[in-house]
Parts: sequence; structure tokens; C-alpha cells
Amino acid sequence: MRDDLSGLMAFLAVARRKSFTAAAAELQVTPSAVSQSLRALEERVGVRLLQRTTRSVGLTEAGSHFLERLGPAMHGVQDAFESIGELRDRPSGLLRLTLPRYGYQEVLGPRLAEFLTTHPDIRVDIHLDDAFIDIVQQGFDAGFRVGEHVEREMIAIPVSGDIVMHVVGSPSYFSNRGKPKHPRDLRDHDCINYRSRTTGGLLRWGLTDGGKRIEVAVEGRVVFDDAELVLEAAVAGLGLAYVPESRVRKLLAEKRLVRVLEPYSATLPGFFLYYPSRTQLAPKLKALIDFFKLKRRR
Repeated sequence: MRDDLSGLMAFLAVARRKSFTAAAAELQVTPSAVSQSLRALEERVGVRLLQRTTRSVGLTEAGSHFLERLGPAMHGVQDAFESIGELRDRPSGLLRLTLPRYGYQEVLGPRLAEFLTTHPDIRVDIHLDDAFIDIVQQGFDAGFRVGEHVEREMIAIPVSGDIVMHVVGSPSYFSNRGKPKHPRDLRDHDCINYRSRTTGGLLRWGLTDGGKRIEVAVEGRVVFDDAELVLEAAVAGLGLAYVPESRVRKLLAEKRLVRVLEPYSATLPGFFLYYPSRTQLAPKLKALIDFFKLKRRR
């Protein structure tokens, strides 16, 4: 049974990391130990679970089906072990979190040092990705996402205020193209589009007009699936961008970007910390939830 458990943990780690070396680092063992555990597991189940090449590691069809059933079950086993921490003075263990880069910059990053100081027995593994991830299947304890992107079956608590959105462009762009006065004028401008890594669709720009919220499908010659590059492109004069206020405050003060359509600005729901509904929370996750609830009240 012990060998089976080590093989299952190795399989989950390799499936997440797509690398024997990275999986070994996560499990704090050698790559050869991971390989041996996986070989023993495949012999036990009688099918190949992983496709290995000199450059990559991927799941076979059998491996994908196995992962789909195994992930949530192993998460429950891990929580059971870590719930023993309730008998000690302090929560402990590895907390795996997923969030977009902007969420880290705005919400988690500024508070991470204080959280780790408050809970010295907790370690964090942070996965930055703009795509919405199935945290149960991927083995994450929790995630941070803008409210409208959190799935309904998740438990979610607010960890930030609403996000004010701006339409901005560089002085060089406006010197050549002029400024839009109304949302309908956006059709005559190059707009830098952002493509969602989750849906593959282009983000519509949420604005207000006459007190009503509208969504504008903009067009332009440049599309990114990285929010940081959208901002860099706007500064470079490639077009107008639709970005959160907090990300452009400094650039506006430095006059590297100029805000337009101010009367039509809108807000988006702020960030939420979300996690699967469970009867019993692991102490490490409860510590994170309580920490952000306290910060929210201050």
C-alpha cells in the first residue's frame, strides 16, 4: 500500500508539472525515484499511463481517465492527513494556489509575507495563469479570480473592492488618430484585444452609457492572451487598451498613457478567494480564508 501511495503521488505530480524533474522537486525526491514509482504503478495497473519522449511527458488516454478519478480522491486523502494539524498549535503543509498575474500583484503578493509570518508552518506553491483552471482536478487548494469568472459550485469570499476599468492610449497614438468621445467612436480606432485563455474568445469592453452597462466588441490589428503585453502595446502606441485603473495609475501620472471615455467608465466585480465546497476544511486552507476575511474587515 505504501508503494502504491508513492506511485499515485508521483503520477499526480508528473501530470501537473509535465516533467519528471519538476515533479521530483515538488515531492522532494530524486527524478529516478519518481521514475521507479511510476514504473511500479504502471506494472500494478497493467496499462501505460504516461507518454514519455526525450522532450516532453504527456498522459495516455488511460492516464487521463485515471487522473480524472484519482485527483479529487487524493485531495481528500491529503486533507485527511493534514487535518491532524488541528491537534497541533499551528496549521501546516503545502498550500497550492492558482491565480492570474494581476491577482497576485493586487491581492496576494502584497499580503503574502504577512501570511507566511503569521503561519510559519505553511508553505505555498503559486501557479500564475490567466486561464480558469479546474482546481479540483488539478489538485489546487484554492484560487483567486475576478468574481464573474468563479464557477457557481465554488465557495467564494470577496478579497478586494470592485475593479475600475479605463480606456487608455499613448500620446503618440492620439496625436495621429484623435480621441474617441463616445463608445461608438471605438469602431474608428485600433483597439488592442485580449484573448481569454479559458474560452479563446476576445474580451468585450464593459462600459456604461446613459446609466446602462454596455459591452463593446472592439477591433484592432493586435491581439494578446497576456494582459501585461496589452499594457506594453498601449504604451508603445499600438492602439487603445481596456485596463484596470490600478495598473495604469503610475503611467497616467507620468503621462505615458492618457485616459479617454471617462464618463463611460464601468467597474468589474473584484477578486474572490474561491475553493471547493467541503464538509471539513484543511487547517492550512482555513488559515488562508480567515486571514483574508480579517484583512477585508480592516
